Amino acid sequence: MSDVRVIIQRDSEREERVVTTGTTAAALFEGERSVIAVRVAGTLKDLSHRPADGEELQPVEISSPDGLNILRHSAAHVLAQAVQDLFPEARLGIGPPIRDGFYYDFDVDTPFQPDDLKRIEKRMQEIIKRGQTFSRRVVTDDEARAELAREPYKLELIGLKGSAGEAAEGASAEVGAGELTIYDNKDPRTGELCWRDLCRGPHLPTTRRIPAFKLMRSAAAYWRGSEKNPQLQRIYGTAWPSREELKAHLDFLAEAEKRDHRRLGAELDLFSIPEEIGSGLAVFHPRGGIVRRCMEDYSRRRHEEADYEFVYTPHATKSTLFEVSGHLDWYAEGMYPPMRLDEGQDYYLKPMNCPMHNLIFRARGRSYRELPLRLFEFGTVYRYEKSGVVHGLTRARGFTQDDAHIYCTREQMPGELDNLLTFVLDLLRDYGLRDFYLELSTKDPHKSIGSDENWEQATEALRAAAQKQNLELVMDPGGAAFYGPKISVQARDAIGRTWQMSTIQVDLNLPERFGLEYTAADGTRQRPVMIHRALFGSIERFFAVLLEHYAGAFPPWLAPVQAVGIPVGDAHVPYLEEFAGLARARGLRVETDSSADRMQKKIRNAQKAKVPFMIIAGDDDMAAGAVSFRYRDGSQKNGVPREQALEEIETAVRDRAQV
Repeated sequence: MSDVRVIIQRDSEREERVVTTGTTAAALFEGERSVIAVRVAGTLKDLSHRPADGEELQPVEISSPDGLNILRHSAAHVLAQAVQDLFPEARLGIGPPIRDGFYYDFDVDTPFQPDDLKRIEKRMQEIIKRGQTFSRRVVTDDEARAELAREPYKLELIGLKGSAGEAAEGASAEVGAGELTIYDNKDPRTGELCWRDLCRGPHLPTTRRIPAFKLMRSAAAYWRGSEKNPQLQRIYGTAWPSREELKAHLDFLAEAEKRDHRRLGAELDLFSIPEEIGSGLAVFHPRGGIVRRCMEDYSRRRHEEADYEFVYTPHATKSTLFEVSGHLDWYAEGMYPPMRLDEGQDYYLKPMNCPMHNLIFRARGRSYRELPLRLFEFGTVYRYEKSGVVHGLTRARGFTQDDAHIYCTREQMPGELDNLLTFVLDLLRDYGLRDFYLELSTKDPHKSIGSDENWEQATEALRAAAQKQNLELVMDPGGAAFYGPKISVQARDAIGRTWQMSTIQVDLNLPERFGLEYTAADGTRQRPVMIHRALFGSIERFFAVLLEHYAGAFPPWLAPVQAVGIPVGDAHVPYLEEFAGLARARGLRVETDSSADRMQKKIRNAQKAKVPFMIIAGDDDMAAGAVSFRYRDGSQKNGVPREQALEEIETAVRDRAQV
């Protein structure tokens, strides 16, 4: 038996070994329990892989991004096996790993119930304990069809081999452009086949290598993401390299649930999404309206200080506008169907404000002396999001963008981008977000307009502006809109979740499509650069992010009610109402609780409403012309003179850093 030379690459360390032909990757990394797969020439392989002479192997650890995907994909297979053990009539859809977990889709007669998930989870634990092996084998299309004859969705995927990206979300985990493979789950003692599935792999060596998992919930999901297809039942789960990491994740989810903006919106009476209006279309209640108005007013003032000019545009337009802009070619799926009016003229609800801003620029001749021209609008737009992705205020069908379009010369572009990114980040910090990184999205060669030269110039200008901020810059290859590259500001909230906030896009193409021009200093007609910018993204979404970031306890300047007067008894109500009147005269939002509830109940109500300040008054306070302060953290300060109390609230409201 001959020997082979194998190279093991660990980051910058390179080790050469000579082993017997047929040695597996598992044998090469024996004793390294954290290694669960290898990467060979960029391709992930199971530990059963037998390296050829001169082959380079990179170990894949279970805690790495690739390792987590393999762990979770393996857990998805165990889930599917458990379901078919308990529900033999269940037909398999797909089961890919996803961020922080996995899912598997099933065609079953009735939806899964919570008790079903408990039974399935118990069966999964039994399978894991048995230590079944994941064994890969290559099959022909016909062999796969014969073995999976009872699985209609798998047969459909086999027919779509080579177009998995279009076949279904997550289908690339099962079929691709190359050979088909099936993974057998086998009994480790007898070698008996326990279950099998069409899959590209790789997988863990055995089910015992799944250290910690939990099934989370079930939901309906359309096959291949289309409402025209059958509705399947999807079971979601999560899996982690240790029980401690699983517990930390579940604790995180519990905290995130407490902060869910939909839950807080109802509890704090801020907004609702009435069924009578429709999915993804929110109404703001009076208290939510106060928060939104404060957000908008501060933003408006800052924009005015930065020389933006406010414009207003209608909600609907003739189709020709979006034909010129290219949206009907590239964005039609995200638009509502047209309304046919005026003897056959199609009108669309606008998904974007930019084409209308271009018409404002073009309405008269422009001189270089007017540039940069910064147009700003709180513009409501409408996008037809599929029902499965609509999510409260964070993924809505109707929302208002704080939309700006800057028109400048090419010479002005670098400085304008630099100032714009600084402006955006400073304003986000004023709202209480502090932890950022930047993402640069570049051209998608299959979905773009304009010359390569324009794209390269725009991309480099954005890169230069981003690097001046001294923040982490992450590349997003092919993630740009069809008309130009963009920078996205990614913000981490109070519990570490990342939200995409502001976007800045350089556009050298729409000005050409709309024939935008200005007169240069030498009298020639020149094309302006167009910079698209949405600072909040949408007001509704930003409202939701702040609501979750603060867990409903807005800083005083944003709080719907900044202070509530709580009388010790009925005799103290007029005194506190007078105090509230003085506060309102200073522009403060102060109420008095004159209900029949006892004082302790009123305090609990104010705490539940997350009011920043409680102003308590009894006989001693009235006699001294003072009040007592009770703060959100439960601390208290007694005998504060009324004028001093008003100044303290006023100071807190002015200080945007105070929470």
